[in-house]
Amino acid sequence: MANDQKKKLKLKVSAIKEGTVIDHIPAKSLFKVITILGLDKIENQITFGTNLESGKLGAKAIIKVSNKFFENDEINKIALIAPHAKLNIIRDYVVVEKKVVEIPKTILGIVKCFNPKCITNNEYVNTCFKVVNSEPIELKCRYCEKITIENQIRMV
Repeated sequence: MANDQKKKLKLKVSAIKEGTVIDHIPAKSLFKVITILGLDKIENQITFGTNLESGKLGAKAIIKVSNKFFENDEINKIALIAPHAKLNIIRDYVVVEKKVVEIPKTILGIVKCFNPKCITNNEYVNTCFKVVNSEPIELKCRYCEKITIENQIRMV
């Protein structure tokens, strides 16, 4: 396709009046982020794009969610899947706040322990992990001391 045709086909995504834009998501992690945040189950307007050009990531994804502002535990979930993501808080079509997600030192109640024999998988005990490495992510269970690595992470 010629460059002139490509320019004519540029898709414009409308701005959101109120809500959150999650940017700099690794393209391969887009649907994980959508799932862990439960965005596939809400009625808010959601726009997402994937495999967009990025100097840092090569290919990135972006999610725009109207009328949704994420709580700290949701931001922690994003950090586990997309540790370099950035959140832009939009009010009246203007970015009023920018947040860089950070992996907390302790993860409480949002990740399952990989060890099937761990007490947290067999009794009503809230999970608790210490982050022992952030790239790649490694979490050490407070109870059984097993390490859960990035590709084993499952949300509670």
